[in-house]
Amino acid sequence: MSFVYPWFLWALLAISIPVIIHLFHFRRFKTVYFTNVKFLREVKEQTSARSKLKHLLVLVARILVVAFLVFAFAMPYIPSKNGNAKKGNKDVSIFFDNSFSMSAESEDVRLLEKARSRAKEIVSAYSVDDRIQIITADFEGRDQRLLSKEDALSRISEIEITHNVRNLSKVLARQKQAVNSGKNILKEVYIVSDFQKNITDLELYQDSLTDLMLVPLQSLPNQNVAIDSAWFQSPVQSLNQPNPLIVKVRNHTDREIPNVRISLFIDNQTRPLGTLTIPAQTSVFDTVDVPVLHTGWYEAKLNISDFPIEFDNDYYFTFKVDEQVDILQIHGGIPNRFVEATFSDNDYFKAASQDVSKLNYSEFPNYDLVILDELSSLPSGLISELKNYALNGGNVVIFPHPAANLSDYNNLNTQFNANSYGKIDERERKVSFVNFQEFIFNDVFEERRSNLKLPVTRANYKINKSARSGEEVILRYRDGATFVGKYSIGKGHLFLCAAPLSVDYSDLVKNGEIFVPMLYKMALSATTEKKIAYIIGKDDILETDNRTTDSEMVYKIKGNRGEFIPEQRAMGSRMMLGMNNQVRSAGFYDLLLKDGDVLDKFGYNYDRKESSLSFYNPEDLINILGDKVSVIEGTNSNDFVETISSQNKGAALWKYCLILALLFLALETALVRLWKV
Repeated sequence: MSFVYPWFLWALLAISIPVIIHLFHFRRFKTVYFTNVKFLREVKEQTSARSKLKHLLVLVARILVVAFLVFAFAMPYIPSKNGNAKKGNKDVSIFFDNSFSMSAESEDVRLLEKARSRAKEIVSAYSVDDRIQIITADFEGRDQRLLSKEDALSRISEIEITHNVRNLSKVLARQKQAVNSGKNILKEVYIVSDFQKNITDLELYQDSLTDLMLVPLQSLPNQNVAIDSAWFQSPVQSLNQPNPLIVKVRNHTDREIPNVRISLFIDNQTRPLGTLTIPAQTSVFDTVDVPVLHTGWYEAKLNISDFPIEFDNDYYFTFKVDEQVDILQIHGGIPNRFVEATFSDNDYFKAASQDVSKLNYSEFPNYDLVILDELSSLPSGLISELKNYALNGGNVVIFPHPAANLSDYNNLNTQFNANSYGKIDERERKVSFVNFQEFIFNDVFEERRSNLKLPVTRANYKINKSARSGEEVILRYRDGATFVGKYSIGKGHLFLCAAPLSVDYSDLVKNGEIFVPMLYKMALSATTEKKIAYIIGKDDILETDNRTTDSEMVYKIKGNRGEFIPEQRAMGSRMMLGMNNQVRSAGFYDLLLKDGDVLDKFGYNYDRKESSLSFYNPEDLINILGDKVSVIEGTNSNDFVETISSQNKGAALWKYCLILALLFLALETALVRLWKV
């Protein structure tokens, strides 16, 4: 047996007080009055032994009362069997899991409130000299320090549910950083959580200097269906065209969930989309046609009906339909009339043509697509500008000149990591393959007819293939040679055609079934593909056009809970915006330079990690982590505080000492009042 406060044992000297009192009491003489000698016999018959026994028992009772009171204040305990009980002040860290899953109900209260009680009970089990950190899933800067016992209890009372979710390995790293900064030698770490399986990654925990205690909390069984993600089938959305949106909905429970209603909110209207039946622990995909009836920005939200876990029932996304698509046709003196005619009858496309000798390179970022129309040679300045243009999201289409300077062309191709041009082949060849899986042709034809008329060329340059080029074939000859290939660079693309556009060499320009939709889709794919949704807490870097050269002007992000200034870094014509975890609620956010002038829109959603309802119970944690950690349970407040104290010191005995002191006090009272000598 050991004592927490052994210096209290000096108070055992107080035992001398009842001893001294009793010694003086024994020396007192008692006068007995009697009127008749006949009573003298009765007095003599009262033995002195009985009186001495009573006084001795009273003395012993009083000594034991004082002794056990002293023991209670000295707080005796039996050290734990594993010998881990340590003496001295401690630096303690307590992780209070306040993520969305902690809003679930336990048997009597929400898990958040049960976690609050557990955290307070842990703090109560420590002394006023110990230093305690309270850390939550928010990872706030103020929580990276050690507090007094009183301040720790106050901090626990302030904690509320948050959208943040953290892997427990990262939580533990922060906790160890805090306790290691403390002055005390003894370090202890607690994690109070529901221990969701997708965030509990403590299998590799190894630390003999820091004691880790896990406090698992369990909720009642719940069902949960969540909208996992959504994306458009096409990288760009077209006006008055079908725009299929793929929606992924997941059932996180172990039973089938029928009749899950799904709806789309767009343009201030609600569009019911039907119901889904989702098998247990399975994701289903649904295709939704999003109506696009006007140009400009769209704010849209998908919703499913699901209770009681609702934070993942909405999925916010935004997209923009450009007012027009700008195209630049660069020619060597006379532009190809078929290219001009392709765009002239459609107001959505605005085509301009410029002579290669009169180009203004600074205007390239204003165009969505640049077409090189049979240029005999390519200036080095043009090659350099086209590469920068493509890296920033522009697309380039090359139709070579019949007598092209292949050195210039292949220099350009090298910059794009594309295949090179070889010698011209004057044989007639027919295209036999169309890549219907690629964006250019994936939704052009309602039926993929076998009798589709495909281009024929009378001469073409051989395209020398390289394994490093990453070519994606759009159109191909019968012998497998490429007619039109696609290559990616940065955020843009290069489309490489093997034959000139001139009707003397190819009938491509006269093949309306292929040429017109191909140029249209190349122009549409040239518009920068943007993410339609972001995840709160991922801290993505948002990218937008740099609309100002004035260093005094700053971009602002405005949402339904106010506005803030993001981190801003200009990179040429682009502006990089860092959110730095300033987005805290799901919804729509506008990018502004001036009030009322919306430049971009962003949709933010909560992290779906919390959607999974798979948890580790105490037995699972013990099986996974073994004796590397301690798993602590408790049925009520008193039991739990006692469990923590026993974990720290061993089996506490002070309560038993106090009970024994009261029992001996009662015995002393009974001896004095009831035993008549």
